[in-house]
Amino acid sequence: MSHQRIKKISDTTVALGEGTPGSGDKLALSPIYRNIRAKDQYASLEGAATLYESFKRSVHQYPTENFIGERKMENGRAGPYEFLTFKQVEAKSRNLHSALAKLGLKPKDKVGIYSHNVPEWMMTIQAANRYSLAIVPLYDSLGENAVEYTINHSETGVCFIHENKVKFLLKALPKLKTLKAVVVWGNPSKDVVENISKQGIKAFEFSEFCHSGEANPLEPSPPKPQDTACIMYTSGTTGNPKGVVLTHENIVTAVASLHAYVHQQKIEIARDDSVLSFLTLAHILGRVVEEFAVSCGAKIGYWQGDVKKLTDDVAALKPTLFVAVPRVLERIQQGIQGRLRSQSPVVQFAFQAAYSWKRFWMGWGWSASDASPLLDALMFNTLKKAFGGRVRFVVSGGAPLGRAVEEYCSTVLCCPVFQGYGLTETCGASWVALPKPGNSGTVGPPLACLEFRFQAAKELSYDPNGKPPQGEICIRGPSIFKGYYQDEEKTKEAFDDEGFFHTGDVGELTSSGCLKVIDRIKNMFKLAQGEYIAAEKLENAFQDCSLVEQVWVYGNSYENFLVGVAVPDKGELTKWAKSNGLSSDLKQLCNEPKAQQEVMEQLNATGKGKGLRGFEMLRAVHLEPTEFSVENDLMTPSFKLKRPQLQKHYQKLIDEMYKKAKK
Repeated sequence: MSHQRIKKISDTTVALGEGTPGSGDKLALSPIYRNIRAKDQYASLEGAATLYESFKRSVHQYPTENFIGERKMENGRAGPYEFLTFKQVEAKSRNLHSALAKLGLKPKDKVGIYSHNVPEWMMTIQAANRYSLAIVPLYDSLGENAVEYTINHSETGVCFIHENKVKFLLKALPKLKTLKAVVVWGNPSKDVVENISKQGIKAFEFSEFCHSGEANPLEPSPPKPQDTACIMYTSGTTGNPKGVVLTHENIVTAVASLHAYVHQQKIEIARDDSVLSFLTLAHILGRVVEEFAVSCGAKIGYWQGDVKKLTDDVAALKPTLFVAVPRVLERIQQGIQGRLRSQSPVVQFAFQAAYSWKRFWMGWGWSASDASPLLDALMFNTLKKAFGGRVRFVVSGGAPLGRAVEEYCSTVLCCPVFQGYGLTETCGASWVALPKPGNSGTVGPPLACLEFRFQAAKELSYDPNGKPPQGEICIRGPSIFKGYYQDEEKTKEAFDDEGFFHTGDVGELTSSGCLKVIDRIKNMFKLAQGEYIAAEKLENAFQDCSLVEQVWVYGNSYENFLVGVAVPDKGELTKWAKSNGLSSDLKQLCNEPKAQQEVMEQLNATGKGKGLRGFEMLRAVHLEPTEFSVENDLMTPSFKLKRPQLQKHYQKLIDEMYKKAKK
């Protein structure tokens, strides 16, 4: 593909051409880097250039194999998973396609989906692909205003919605300008459908709607690779969400690059594999994982939509692939550690000894499943059985995964934990870490769907041509989004003149050709003395402190030091409190000056151990007993901190902390 000089960086990564130094207004640039499998051309999916063709190929190869499943309620309890085959899903998608056409929709129109993950998602996606429609997912946790904005901005004409979300839609209906029809999933009562109809919107129950298309089946109107597959609205930490336009080529190339990756790692993925669908399909990671499963002929089991029943769903499905955001894996670690604390000192000692011994052998290159079969049989397989006993690998994405959590989950679950890095704009799949010693803490080599380079950042001293190369991560390739829907200005801002998308993240290339995400340009601010602070870098460092679950760092250009808000780890803090003669009530502890001082000292000690400088340490910390969450609007649905909302929420406390710390 390129006539530039190719230099091998590692077994996985090559550099094309040379870097350029900065001069005048021009910023320094590194060479362009690619996966070694993409040095001549990017990955492609054999026989499929669109998502429609990918599904069609699997229907042909695996017509009677189980595809999508859910648990039906029996006497108030969830029964075993029941599946539809690829052929059955194709038939349902054909009926849906015909019903949508009967409503008056035409190719390239928009179809909204507002629901937690259920099998109807996949049926609707495949119907849309048959008819060249674009899917507009709505975050299950978005409120009324965001739903209204997304439907109006995307010009969505029909919305598929789960019955438990109808109440949110009803409030917004009078303000929805383009919506003409609503199809309700679940088991809605007649009243639910009638209440929507009273607002002048056509309303249907899902099975009734499917049946309406059965009598007049239509031939497919398949999409082209450059046609829009979905408009995925980013959750956004400020302002209205942005509509990221992803084409069929974008998603298919991302899926193809995952095939290339597993082939590189000598991993077999087949129809015997299964994945639990609980990570929202309105998030790019969830969508790409399911499209990957489609292309492999693997099974997808949908959860019940209740986080309290997640463990039960895992045990029932026995998935081989578990995909989660870091927060879920952190809770798994905390849950195991919490159970351990209730055991006798002998059991705790035995577990820690087994853990340390296994980590020792993993450090020498043994895999998580081979490092110590005896200890697995005696100790760790019990924990693995809580995940159904068949988990072969875990994938984490959506936000950075702490090295300690990655190592812990890999060790106790007896399988590799793959950390991914990507954005909605890059179709999620951009980098996936190698589960090998020395690569922990990196997000791995680039996948075979892109090329990237580093660019110097004006306010920072990162050198794209240094040793190691560092700078803003800029990406180009067929998996990169088309643009922001109806926002030419933001689209132009996102790309440079050479077509590279600027992520706003700062990276470093290791000698093994792997990427480390080390900083964030957009989450930077300057202290009064002129020092720049990368808040996310500090929070990631402090996160390894055992006394806390969540940390938010605050500073501004009028102050010369930092303060923070920390959500403590209840188990660890109450343990410390008991040993220091203090109340174990969490709310009381959070207001206890001695506890605040201890947490701040431990946070700073952790930061110092991570190489943070003096001005990056905290001078005051407020302890918050309630975790930051999507529900209290302090985190996005992809579990990123909402900084403006956090500042507004804690402004009085921030002012008090600065006042006290200056005395």
